[in-house]
Amino acid sequence: MIHTTSEKLFDRAVQVIPGGVNSPVRAFASVGGKPVFITKASGSRMWDVDGNEYIDYVGSWGPMILGHAYQPILDALRTVMTDGTSFGAATEREVEMAELIRSIMPSIEMVRMVNSGTEATMSAIRLARAYTKRNKILKFDGCYHGHADSFLIKAGSGAATFGVPDSPGVTASVAEHTLTAEFNNIESVRAQVQQHPHEIASIIVEPVVGNMGCIPPKNNFLNDLRTLCDAENIVLIFDEVMTGFRVALGGAQERFNIKPDLTTLGKIIGGGLPVGAYGGKKEIMKMIAPSGPVYQAGTLSGNPLAMAAGMAQLKILKTDSSVYEKLEQSGSLLEKEIGQFIAQKKYSVTINRVGSMMTLFFTSQPIRNADDARTCNTKLFGEFFQSMLNEGIYLPPSQFEAAFISSAHSSKDLEKTVKAVQKSLSKVFEM
Repeated sequence: MIHTTSEKLFDRAVQVIPGGVNSPVRAFASVGGKPVFITKASGSRMWDVDGNEYIDYVGSWGPMILGHAYQPILDALRTVMTDGTSFGAATEREVEMAELIRSIMPSIEMVRMVNSGTEATMSAIRLARAYTKRNKILKFDGCYHGHADSFLIKAGSGAATFGVPDSPGVTASVAEHTLTAEFNNIESVRAQVQQHPHEIASIIVEPVVGNMGCIPPKNNFLNDLRTLCDAENIVLIFDEVMTGFRVALGGAQERFNIKPDLTTLGKIIGGGLPVGAYGGKKEIMKMIAPSGPVYQAGTLSGNPLAMAAGMAQLKILKTDSSVYEKLEQSGSLLEKEIGQFIAQKKYSVTINRVGSMMTLFFTSQPIRNADDARTCNTKLFGEFFQSMLNEGIYLPPSQFEAAFISSAHSSKDLEKTVKAVQKSLSKVFEM
């Protein structure tokens, strides 16, 4: 493929945007080359400024579960745009969205809309600290909860991609109050709780990790977290920014039948527009201003565009069970076909999948946590990524990110993807 226009745009971008991109993983730094610049998308496809067409498995990092430019969402946006794009005042749609979220996720009794996943998670931990009157939080090595200071301690996603797990600018006092444990290792959590008795306000976790690649919870790990938090009066926060309405209608908490105290949401609830939310037990949520003393605000929170697009998408997901059936079938097919090829060829690649989230890890060992993920051959992944791009398949440009399947991916899309994976794996392992 020719990427002349994208290359020229990137050369311009680095002069006016740090690194040439507005989010680090977009830069292709870990996979080589310069990023492609996308101009439009529809269904399962995207097109770049050079006219190249791709089957997309990024889906704007998850929210495009029904595919790009989905007509009911576009119709909802057209309807609301004529009434205005932002009021900075209360609207009926905010109430409807809150009621809709509560009807889908029973653990959420009250919900506050915000503008991003980062805003949701930073607000949730502030609320947990106020509720428990404790200062420390516990997160998991490799899990990413946005770029708030408290979370950039052994973070996944972009931080792992660039080998900078602790960002400059995060103060020692903030780091002091952020504890880390190993995902899927409940004993590492218990050790931190015992070492810091009655000091931990919350444990925040991606119930299915997406930010060091797709890693499912194992061996009752989530159940054990719930039990431990109950015994120690710790607020359990599920970061479902990726998994909410994705791995099941009610998110990972429905799939694994666990009720967190607080849940953070994003991506899908805006139908692709900037949005986030956090919600949970009424007794905790009532502490948020103006009903309580915990301050959090946002001029664009609950803006009419995001609410309209999000409700259009959530209503379809709630009423059409065939969407999740198709997503599971598509994910299963890709996992089976690719997995059989890998086993036959004895390539050092491991597949993890939960529903419509999936990652090919370039290592032969099972991937259960961040240390396992760090054994991956990122150089080989970069070569694989570039080969797939040339085959017209757009994957996340990082070994440490999950790929997302949408209901718009057709059987022909999946067939082409499997063939491209087989060709690209053979190329990188046998060259």
